Formats: sequence, structure tokens, C-alpha cells
Amino acid sequence: MYSYSDFDEAFVRSRVAQFTDQVARRLDGSLSEDEFRPLRLMNGLYLQLHAYMLRVAIPYGTLSPRQMRQLAFIADTWDKGYGHFTTRQNIQFNWPKLPDAPAILGALADVEMHAIQTSGNTVRNVTADHFAGATADEIDDPRPYAELLRQWSTDHPEFQFLPRKFKIAITGSPVTAP
Repeated sequence: MYSYSDFDEAFVRSRVAQFTDQVARRLDGSLSEDEFRPLRLMNGLYLQLHAYMLRVAIPYGTLSPRQMRQLAFIADTWDKGYGHFTTRQNIQFNWPKLPDAPAILGALADVEMHAIQTSGNTVRNVTADHFAGATADEIDDPRPYAELLRQWSTDHPEFQFLPRKFKIAITGSPVTAP
């Protein structure tokens, strides 16, 4: 369903290069933490109490085996050997080192993944029903709609600095109460 176009590839690689420069400037003191904060948040990097945390986008919760192996490689290489899947169908790594963040983003780009708009006050990952495309009572597969919303909202200037984060979930199945 979700796959990079030539535009996506160029866009994500450009963001990785830009963030690589921003991290270098933060490490050499050219950028203060206050100046760096909005830049790192735009790339999914939080500063927690004891370490950084990187949240990776998994559009509507769909992963290929190649992407899953790359996430395991990232966890083994730059984190503590594991990541945490979130309720919003993303994965986060809780112990990456700041100098390694650009390499992690590059490794994600190698398998058509990124961390853009996974943090900050933006439209976050658009999620779909975890049984999308496979459930018998589904009226319509929600993933094409999720993809249209993802494309429309990613890096859209009106959604970069919202007053609060905004999350979208789509299902194609009837909602029934227990």
C-alpha cells in the first residue's frame, strides 16, 4: 500500500541531510538546545529525562519484512536491542545517542521509512484498523484513505505548528459497542 515515490525518496533524503547538519551544529555548540528543540521534534527526536527517544512513523501500521528487519538492526546497533510499539502504530527507540540520530534516519530511509511528524504539535501518523483489508465485516479498506490523508498532511505548512498534536484514525468496519 504505502510505498515511496521518487518525490518521497528525495524529500526524506533531503530531510536526513538537513538534520545531519543540524545535529552537527548542536554538537559543536552552534545551536543551543532551545534553537535545536523544534528542529529535532520535526524529525521525531524527543529529549527525555535521561536520554533521547526517537519515534518512527509506520503509516497505518503496515510493515514489510524488510522494514521489520531494519527496525531490529536499528534497535541492535543504536539502542538497547528493542523498540516499543505505540498505541498509534508507530515504534519508538528510547536510548539513541544524539550523534547517531542522523545515521538512524538514514537507515530508515533505506527501507522507505522516516520519523517526520511523529512528534511536536502536528498531524501525527494516520492510523488504520489493525485488521484493515482482512476483516469480513469491512465496508471499505481504509488504507487508501489513510494514505491520501498522510500525503496531504505531511509537511503541510498549516499543520507544522498546531496548538496541540492532532491524531487521525480510520476504520472501514462498522463500529459496534460491546
